[in-house]
Amino acid sequence: MAERFGVSIRTIHRDLDALREAALPLQAERGRGGGFALDRAYTLPPINLSPREAAVIVVLGSYAKRLRLLPFEETLDRAVDKVRGALSASAQRELLEHLKRLEFTGVPAAPVDAAVRRALEQAWFEQALLAIVYVGGDSVEKKRTIRIARVLLERNATMIYGVDEETGEERPFRLDRITKAEVVKQTMGG
Repeated sequence: MAERFGVSIRTIHRDLDALREAALPLQAERGRGGGFALDRAYTLPPINLSPREAAVIVVLGSYAKRLRLLPFEETLDRAVDKVRGALSASAQRELLEHLKRLEFTGVPAAPVDAAVRRALEQAWFEQALLAIVYVGGDSVEKKRTIRIARVLLERNATMIYGVDEETGEERPFRLDRITKAEVVKQTMGG
């Protein structure tokens, strides 16, 4: 982990200790192939939002989805639904009133295949390699294997900046030009 995150082993131990002190369900397994992991069933503790706070989150979530700002559309939908569902009936009514008076406009980004968005989201959050097929500016389909460095949300396009595994160079890819994407399953050696 120290090598992956570019820090010292001592820093990793301090961070793991901090996670344990925060009562996170951290598990350690010794020996070859061992490591540290959070319990997969762990979720964030509940939070209480005011109708005003919920309205802002729901409106921004709806805006981001409508304009296709984020490639993580399904995750955004589930999060917005959870925010709405956590509100009482009176808070739901207040939320609806806020939603009637708060709007955003803009130019939507081009649509992207759901399978591409899901693979991109998995690779982004897991920092895994992503094999992509994209259409370049010359209208020719090309293949690359990248590690996502960052996501840039422009006015009418989402740009994925990826470090090419073959060349080591970082370069941008327009999300709407990625026609296929698949997370690369890594073996123990790499």
